[in-house]
Amino acid sequence: MLYLLSKFLNRSVKQEMEQELYYQNAYLKSFSAELIKQEKDESGRLYAVLSKTAFYPTGGGQPSDTGTLNEIKVLDVEEVDGEIRHYIETHLDTTDTIKGRIDWNRRFDHMQQHSGQHILSAAFEELFNYKTVSFHLGKDTLTIDLETDNLSFEEAAEVEKLANKIILENRPITTVWVNEEELNQYKLRKELSVSKNIRLVIIPDFDYNGCGGTHPDSTGQVASLKILGWERQKKKVRVEFVCGERVLKQLGRKHSVLQQLTASLNAPEQDMVEAVNRMLVHRKELEKSLEESRDRLLSYESAELIAECDRDVASKVYKNRSIQELQKLARQLVSEAEDRTFLLVAENEDKLQFVFARGKNANANLKELTKEALLIVDGKGGGNESLAQGGGKLMDGEQFVQQLIGKMR
Repeated sequence: MLYLLSKFLNRSVKQEMEQELYYQNAYLKSFSAELIKQEKDESGRLYAVLSKTAFYPTGGGQPSDTGTLNEIKVLDVEEVDGEIRHYIETHLDTTDTIKGRIDWNRRFDHMQQHSGQHILSAAFEELFNYKTVSFHLGKDTLTIDLETDNLSFEEAAEVEKLANKIILENRPITTVWVNEEELNQYKLRKELSVSKNIRLVIIPDFDYNGCGGTHPDSTGQVASLKILGWERQKKKVRVEFVCGERVLKQLGRKHSVLQQLTASLNAPEQDMVEAVNRMLVHRKELEKSLEESRDRLLSYESAELIAECDRDVASKVYKNRSIQELQKLARQLVSEAEDRTFLLVAENEDKLQFVFARGKNANANLKELTKEALLIVDGKGGGNESLAQGGGKLMDGEQFVQQLIGKMR
């Protein structure tokens, strides 16, 4: 009775919004209208305004509909200064009646997701009094931000269970237009951001919420809801989830990944975690063993280089060795030959890199040496009195060493 009374009292509001066909029938897939105007906005985007439309404009966290007007693609829809603008690929013929067709799959997906968000937010508030402060409907998933700084796995599981219970009960989802005086008849979940043309979306005995989005006629059409995860965002918790067809898509993707992993790891699904953990432990052991082998090789390499060089400044040119490897070898060298200075050079893909290292009893001025080296390669670098490094344009490493030794002499 209350719904019928509000419907009657607000007939004038509905008449004002007759051009917004998506409010009259969210299941309307096509329509005909007259072209009011087509212009370009400040950024040069072409748009059309119609006498009426079934295209929902972006708003309230819900993206706009897309589709076609006389087979011309509608790329976006926005409400600007009280008019609904259909942004189109190319001009419409002004002599034709406009036949609009919305992308129904996109529309129904948004209806499922938006109603699922209402249900999930209401469940969080009913069970734990966690209020939703923002909502985003993305291409693949949705998020809500909760007014809490912590969410446990047990709480999330309980909320998800209640949300799916409401969905399975197939409760009706109704809309009603009210004015401010009538609001006290409803137990609203959050404060409204408008004071006129107020539209409430109602799930009886569960959720009463001001909303301008599109919704199905019943909770059962949401089909299902799955929380995917959550993370802290400053002093709030952001919950990621999916509803309806997106749950099946998520399940399909994850099942495909599991099948591939099952074949690669030669382990059944129920043993997957244990198999991956074994593999990670084995990888760590291999990395440790490899690092130890590299250290031994560096020791041999260091000893060989010290034995070969009889000058105060010894040098060696390598191909494709990282700056980190050069630094490690340089430290090894000066720890064993404290009266020497070493120049290690690497020709790496598109650049030449070098490292200077000075033993504690050596007299070389690394600052000056690095400065001269950087001039040769037109590069950048830095360091301290015992270790310096840099890099620049690629050139032959031996030529670089000879030019530098020439300058030093």
